[in-house]
Amino acid sequence: MIGISVREEREKMMNENNYFLTLSTPLPEDIQKLKWCGQFEQAKRVIGLRLKRELPRAMKDRLTLELEILERLPGQYPYSWGEALEILKREIQDFKEDELTQLWEEDAADWIYVDGQVKFRSSFLANILKTRPAYGQRAVDPSHLKGRQDNFRLLENAMARMKESEGMSCSYRIRSTVEITPEAEREGESIRVYLPLPIEYSQIRNVKVESVSIGGREALPSEYTVADAGQPQRTICFHTEHRRGQRYAVEFSFENHAPYRDFSRGQALDRAAALAQRSEGSQGEIREIRRDFCREQLPHIRFTPYLRQLVREVVGEETNPLLKARRIYDYITSHVMYSYVRSYFTLTDIPEYVSTCFKGDCGVQALLFITMCRAAGVPARWQAGLYTTPLEIGCHDWAQFYVEPFGWLYADCSFGGAAFREGYEERWEFYFGNLDPYRMPAAREFQADFNPPMAHLRNDPYDNQMGEAEYGDRSLKENEYCTDHRMVELREW
Repeated sequence: MIGISVREEREKMMNENNYFLTLSTPLPEDIQKLKWCGQFEQAKRVIGLRLKRELPRAMKDRLTLELEILERLPGQYPYSWGEALEILKREIQDFKEDELTQLWEEDAADWIYVDGQVKFRSSFLANILKTRPAYGQRAVDPSHLKGRQDNFRLLENAMARMKESEGMSCSYRIRSTVEITPEAEREGESIRVYLPLPIEYSQIRNVKVESVSIGGREALPSEYTVADAGQPQRTICFHTEHRRGQRYAVEFSFENHAPYRDFSRGQALDRAAALAQRSEGSQGEIREIRRDFCREQLPHIRFTPYLRQLVREVVGEETNPLLKARRIYDYITSHVMYSYVRSYFTLTDIPEYVSTCFKGDCGVQALLFITMCRAAGVPARWQAGLYTTPLEIGCHDWAQFYVEPFGWLYADCSFGGAAFREGYEERWEFYFGNLDPYRMPAAREFQADFNPPMAHLRNDPYDNQMGEAEYGDRSLKENEYCTDHRMVELREW
């Protein structure tokens, strides 16, 4: 159990809203040893004892944050070696244990130690089927492959339309809902519930909140707050009394206008690079963009010695900003394998994680691209939210980078990397500079506050995709509420 003084320290740190900044402070070695051999309860006890000492403020905050990480980490790895093997034998034809050993050694099946025993991530099966085509082809359930192929066909059709018409637009109407699980419901207690909304900027126009409801009735204006259209992470916040079975819903509409520019290798890229080399633009505006989007942003966007050296190796002597960004995109898409990762909250340095493990999901790849671009002097920023197609709505992250005279361009390293690994060169080329119109940006900054801000710790302090909820005394955990995004209407032109 955590002592009263430790809880007080935790609340103080969270209320100051600087908890994630302490990740830059290294953990003491003895606590790291306990953590990575899976002795989580003992590690918590040691931290509790350490916090009773006189410590530097940064170390006290770091240890307090580590208590949160240790509470979140083991639950994300539920499967023992034997349980994982049984699942794989059931889901993949003729699967053998030596294949699991190989996947484990290749780090294709994410794992940690829990009490000294190997435990696999909850999404390990989906990760293997998604990233290892040979296993996908042996899947007992062929729908694993079908959904992926349908998505690729959709994107290739959209790319063809964009190239023919120099762009493509979509209008959306989406309904998002949050429901509290029965175990977490508190009848009559004040609650705040947050859901993401599209930000009206860049490619997004004509955002409109169509309806807001609580428990099936129209919500009163006093029961919710819609953040400004330009909020870095935009939400609708419900603030009311909770009733059992009460759902919180918002329906909204928006347009996505996606232009197409040709940055393909060869003459197209040469012409674009020549324009970028000659362009001067507004010097005042460029200085401001560089100031804001070429800086470090702790704890994750850090120009560590390793990343500086990596950027020098990848960029070389190149001085053209467009070609610098291209070299970084090519490196990430050809060297990083897509992989589901544990919650970002438990990753202490996201760009170094992906650049040393050479694996990661859409968000960690986007953050590596942003960090490397900034270290190379190319302005870059976060854009994230939902991937909104006729087939599905899911969470997705990507990046933007700035090059005169084109302005803000796009880079989706995870989509580009998938195309590279499968030999779809046209799609690989497309996702440098361009983006399909099946996107709903709800975050334009990494680790930005909501408005109104949460009083307690967010499940995801960095992104804004699946909503959050809190009572007066604590926030709800990821498994204590369910978020659903449904397409009501989608029109393309």
